[in-house]
Amino acid sequence: MIIPAPVPDRPLRVVIAEDSVLLREGLVRLLTDEGFCVVDACGDAESFLRVVGEQQPDLVVVDVRMPPTFTDEGVRAALVVREQFPAIAVLVLSQYVEENYATQLVAGRSRGVGYLLKDRVADVADFVEALHRVADGGTALDPEVVSQLLSRAHRRDPLERLTPRETDVLKLMAEGRTNTAIAGALVVTEGAVEKHVSSIFAKLDMPPTSHDHRRVLAVLRWLERDGDQDV
Repeated sequence: MIIPAPVPDRPLRVVIAEDSVLLREGLVRLLTDEGFCVVDACGDAESFLRVVGEQQPDLVVVDVRMPPTFTDEGVRAALVVREQFPAIAVLVLSQYVEENYATQLVAGRSRGVGYLLKDRVADVADFVEALHRVADGGTALDPEVVSQLLSRAHRRDPLERLTPRETDVLKLMAEGRTNTAIAGALVVTEGAVEKHVSSIFAKLDMPPTSHDHRRVLAVLRWLERDGDQDV
């Protein structure tokens, strides 16, 4: 009986998006030498998305800042890939931590995603291992990225959860107005004001207590934020 020789796994197919020609060519050479199949290497987000749609690679490696504005085109393209091609793993490789986009990138579906900082990639073997891990459905986040995202979470202002109308109600509460006075100022019913006030308490994580000073606490929260912005 002849046992056929095992068929080697096919190389991972990769598309690169990097505007720096030297770094782009360097990544192509590195990944090719490490056994990856670089399907294409693009210098702008538009051509990158077109290639991804045509080739359906296993993994994409994307810079954050790309033409034409060199602000966030690359990471926004990465988010498009995550949304339209969920089977494709995404690794962002950048000099910058774009906190808002990084949060969106990992939110909801943390499998098959990475965010590494170029200046902190000190070992080729570790970088290649991170690529394989992300392609296999794992994650690879630089510790600095994690630190900044945690800091962002701690900085998040619960007042940002309020709708514009709820913010108006809270401002008037801070002026010492009753629900009846607030209703008159906003030309709404008192019942509508009561609903807004209840929603404000809920969004500010202020459940009812036996000593119900939530109205005062909510106003203090607003005044503290207002005072911080005036500094």
